[in-house]
Amino acid sequence: MRGQFSDQGRMFSYLSPEERVPKGHPLRAVRAMVRAVLEDMHGDFAKLYSSDGRPSIPPEQLLSALLLQVFYGIRSERQLMEQLDYNLLYRWFVGLDADAVVWVPTTFTKNRERLQKGDIFQRFMSVLLNHPKVKPLLSDEHFSVDGTLIEAWASHRSFQPKDGSGGDGTDFGVTSRFVRQTTI
Repeated sequence: MRGQFSDQGRMFSYLSPEERVPKGHPLRAVRAMVRAVLEDMHGDFAKLYSSDGRPSIPPEQLLSALLLQVFYGIRSERQLMEQLDYNLLYRWFVGLDADAVVWVPTTFTKNRERLQKGDIFQRFMSVLLNHPKVKPLLSDEHFSVDGTLIEAWASHRSFQPKDGSGGDGTDFGVTSRFVRQTTI
């Protein structure tokens, strides 16, 4: 039987974001470590903020959002705010309610700069990176991969030499050296 299509989703949901994030998702462990570090820094945050005036972005959420930006390679704070607006996983990690208004990018930037000037950001990263569960995951070696390189590698059998000599791409290393030499 064909399922019924509804162009408009339900207005309300009885599932919390906590229930929607899979139990084995890697961000669960990261979030627990981040929350522990942020809890230890609570007194430092209190010193930075006045008890009067307009509420700013909670530093715990700001630092968590910055980690997401790094983890997922989000290019700008404007894009980060856009992602936070509709990505339930990101909202859960940062601690935003599903219907909470996301911050204006310029406000986010100003608050980030305040934390960076006060050395809070450096302390947060230092404590997090030296966490006993994080330390073994870090290395002095650097390795990064461009997704287009992976796609190219995956389809290397479709490689055709420039000189038209044929080949099925099985000797990719020799062929690519040949192409590099002939195209220089």
